[in-house]
This record gives sequence, C-alpha cells and structure tokens, in this order.
Amino acid sequence: MEYAKIVAVTGLPGLYELVSSKSDGAIVRSLDDKSTRFVSSRIHNFSHLESIEVYTVRDNVNLVDIFTAMDQSGEKTPDEKDNEAVKKYFEKVYPDLDFDRVYSSDMKKMVKWFGVLKSNNIEIKLREAAPEEEPVEEAVAVEEKAAGEKEAKPKAAKKEKEVADDEEKKEAAPKKKAASKAKKEEGDANGEEKKEAAPKKKAAPKAKKEEGDATDEAPAKKKAAPKKDAKK
Repeated sequence: MEYAKIVAVTGLPGLYELVSSKSDGAIVRSLDDKSTRFVSSRIHNFSHLESIEVYTVRDNVNLVDIFTAMDQSGEKTPDEKDNEAVKKYFEKVYPDLDFDRVYSSDMKKMVKWFGVLKSNNIEIKLREAAPEEEPVEEAVAVEEKAAGEKEAKPKAAKKEKEVADDEEKKEAAPKKKAASKAKKEEGDANGEEKKEAAPKKKAAPKAKKEEGDATDEAPAKKKAAPKKDAKK
C-alpha cells in the first residue's frame, strides 16, 4: 500500500486507500476495517495526505515531515483525547510547529493518522517525481508544423509580390493614360498652332496681289503723259 494513495475523507473517521476514481466520487477502502465503499464527491471531499501542509514558525512543511519527526523522535505517542498531552508531545517532537495556527484538533488528528499508518506498515514518504520523458511525438509534430510554416512563408511572399505587381500595374495604367492624354493634348496644341500659322502663309499671296495692283496703276499714269504732248 502506497502513501500516495492514502486519503482523508471529510465527514468520515480514519484514513482510506483510494481504489479508483469516478466522475461523481471514488471507491475507497478503510484502513481500519478494510471495508470498501463508494463515496460521493457531492457530499464529501477527498484530501491526499501527501498534499497536506502544516503551519510552522518558518515556512510551511509537508505533513510527511511531521510524521518523519514523530517516527524518529522515539517519544511515545500520547492519548489523542488528552489535549494537554498532545501539545506537550509536539513541543518535544516538532517545536517549530506554529501552535497559534495549528489547533488541538489538528494535532489530535495527526497523532491518530500516524498510528493508523504505522499499524498498516505504510512507508511514510512522498511519491518520487517521474523523470520527464522527451515528448518525441510532440517534437515531431512541432517540427512538421515548423516545416509547414516555412513552406507557407514563400507562398505568402509570392502572393504578396503578385499583389504588389498588380498594384504597380494599376498605378502604371493611369500614368500611361495620362501620358497618352498629354500626347493627345500636345498634338491638339500643335494642330492649333498649325491652324494659326496657316492663315499667315495665305496672307502672303494677298500682299503680293496688292503689290501687283499698285504696279498696274503705275503704267496707267505713264500712258497719260502722251496725251499732254498731243495738245501742244
């Protein structure tokens, strides 16, 4: 019988071995009469002895430390019903006990439990922590996950690049349109300039025509001169 399986049950006297646990309670075996029974967790609470701590004037200690001191002291355990004798016993066995916070009922209980453990030849020691095993499967899963993340990152980067290229194309499209528009406006401006320049070229022949008209008038004057000679 292991010390780690020993429990105290509220509302029930003595100590019990935890046989099996259920969702609504537990099956326990009494260390006094060896009877087995089901105890409902709705009515009772279970306390593992190895999880119980005791107040001292310094730091709290595990109950197993008190039992060990009692076992090594060589002092005879007192009558658990005698409050004064129980207190004097612990003053000798474990003087660091905080007697202001550890009540007589607690000390009586420790004396009784110690007697039950000894009568059942239960070795009083804490359960040794199991060595931590390397989580092989979990490590593999983590590595696979990491590999998946590595593969996902290039895809994500590629996707981001494609999005960036699309954005650049969208930005470039208006620029091209703007350039085309600018060229069109420039072409229109050149066309306007050509149109404005065209009348100037047509004006030159008109000026020549006017000059020609002036030239035609000159001979007419010259022809009038002979008329004067004729009168003479």
